[in-house]
Amino acid sequence: MASSIIGTIIIGFLAGLLARFFASDPRNPSGCLLTTILGVAGAALFTWLGQQIGWYKAGDQAGFIGAVLGAVIVLLIWRAFASARKG
Repeated sequence: MASSIIGTIIIGFLAGLLARFFASDPRNPSGCLLTTILGVAGAALFTWLGQQIGWYKAGDQAGFIGAVLGAVIVLLIWRAFASARKG
């Protein structure tokens, strides 16, 4: 159980780093904690989307590429809210 949580955190951090690299913008969240949350949230989002579309069965999880794609989606949502707050 603990190794699963640690693995999720590590994969989330790496996915968040790649998402921030591919979709770089000064409005992106920064810091290790927010990068990790970004990646984990992206993996959860892409897993949910994949289950809704039928790509994944119940209990399946998105892979690393899915986590990165989900993190990019979360970044785009973050930017939309950051832009709306400023103007």
